[in-house]
Amino acid sequence: MKDQIDDITDPVTGFAISPEWLEMSGDPLALDKVKSGKWVLLSDGTFLRRGYTTGTTAAAACKGAVVSLARSIDRVFVLTPAGIKVEVHVKGEDGVCTAVKRGGDHESDVTAGIEIRAWAVRSEKTELVTGCGIGRIGSKGLCADLGKPAISQSARREIIGAIEEGLKEAAVSAARIELSIPRGEEIALQTLNPKVGVIGGISILGSTGFVEPWNEHLGESRTSDIQKLDKVVATTGRVGLKYSRVLFPEHKVVLVGNRLDGLSFNEDQDSVICGLPALILKWGMPNILEGTAYKTVAGMIEDAPDNPRINEALAKVKERLPLTRIVLLRRDGSILRDESPNKISGSYN
Repeated sequence: MKDQIDDITDPVTGFAISPEWLEMSGDPLALDKVKSGKWVLLSDGTFLRRGYTTGTTAAAACKGAVVSLARSIDRVFVLTPAGIKVEVHVKGEDGVCTAVKRGGDHESDVTAGIEIRAWAVRSEKTELVTGCGIGRIGSKGLCADLGKPAISQSARREIIGAIEEGLKEAAVSAARIELSIPRGEEIALQTLNPKVGVIGGISILGSTGFVEPWNEHLGESRTSDIQKLDKVVATTGRVGLKYSRVLFPEHKVVLVGNRLDGLSFNEDQDSVICGLPALILKWGMPNILEGTAYKTVAGMIEDAPDNPRINEALAKVKERLPLTRIVLLRRDGSILRDESPNKISGSYN
């Protein structure tokens, strides 16, 4: 059995899973849980549940609405951006479907439990429109163009794919689907959306389709695991995860999300932080936007990639992790900055 599980990795993050962790869990279904992508296994054998993103929940609602044109429905399968199919419970009838966002084991997911609703009607062409509760883009550098609904590209692809599956299952040639979040505008006030320039509701996001769980034990466990690796890249999101595996093929790439405060490396490690700039720069200098005309780091980088505040923030990151290489990526995977240990340099093209 041990030979069969030596090379198991988390299918969402790519993080290596030790056979000893599976044994410590004492759960006969431990391997199945890991492979499902719905659970995160810690080094002490503890399991934490992942939640579903607003993108996955919206995709389920849209698919359910289309299928319910043909029959009542109480569950759908959705293919997430991570390539994992998940079952989502829904309530759909006569073209109207509601899905409730699964929160998972995350202490501060304010969108957990919200209802996302879709309404489908037969039409001459298939189109997705947005209704109440879904924010619109009011600042540059966010997940969509100015004035557009706040739906990221990965979430939109997930939703469109789910709609296409629903049309086939219902034997419907085309449909118009309206997506809404009844309490979206209210809940958005508890998020960063108003500060970053998303207006009138919450965002539909999700680069993997899953919300990573979080508690302090997870942070301690992940830091301990990272420190055991000779060559390691810590990355903040799915874009960084994807391109870090290409840029650093001999390193182990670990998704740490926005929890950078607990990150530390040993002096003898070949360590790298790689990812999109916003989280990394704001971690180094939380007030990077103070006194500027920008609402987001992404907007600053889009307009002025050589802005001196970017170099100031990088200098702060290097102060905190002087022996670590810092690589900031554009969304297409090209390198915006590549800062060697103990050195601050200019931009790279």
